[in-house]
This record gives sequence, structure tokens and C-alpha cells, in this order.
Amino acid sequence: MSVFAVEYVYAPESEAGRDEQRPAHRAWLNDFVESGRLLASGPFADGEGALLLFTAESEAALLEELKQDPFNISQLISGLKVTEWKPVTGAFADYA
Repeated sequence: MSVFAVEYVYAPESEAGRDEQRPAHRAWLNDFVESGRLLASGPFADGEGALLLFTAESEAALLEELKQDPFNISQLISGLKVTEWKPVTGAFADYA
């Protein structure tokens, strides 16, 4: 499995929708935590988006899974960037 950094950019005027969908979004994320596939996630301090670190077999497979995120289903994400990442040091180095 590879590690992928996923960057979400929140849609303008989506704060209320994110507040509404947050419990479902976090439940969806928790399934990945329980399976060991979500290494870390959280919003950026400016509130404009979030960073999520996943393991996945491929970028294509991860993109399919990301479509099921309640934030994506509710069209609260206006931008998405997925980049394979090779951690060399630190807490995630064993995943490389």
C-alpha cells in the first residue's frame, strides 16, 4: 500500500453544510481509522480546507473511495488534490 496526501478545498459558503454533515463525515473517516488506512486528518487552521493522509492500493482506488465521503456527496468540496507521498522520517516512515 502507498501513502497519499489528500487536500480538500471547501466550497465557498459551505460552512453550514459542513456543520450539518460533519457527524456523517467523521463516521465515514472512522471506518478508515479502524481499518488502519487513515493515518491522520484535520482541517487547516484557516478553515478553507483539510489534509487527510490515507493508505491505498492506488490513487484510482482512493479517488473512488473519496467519492463516498458525505462532504463530497453533499458537494461541499470544491477542490481535491491527491498526491502519493513517501514519508522518510517521523511517525509515518514505516508506511513508505
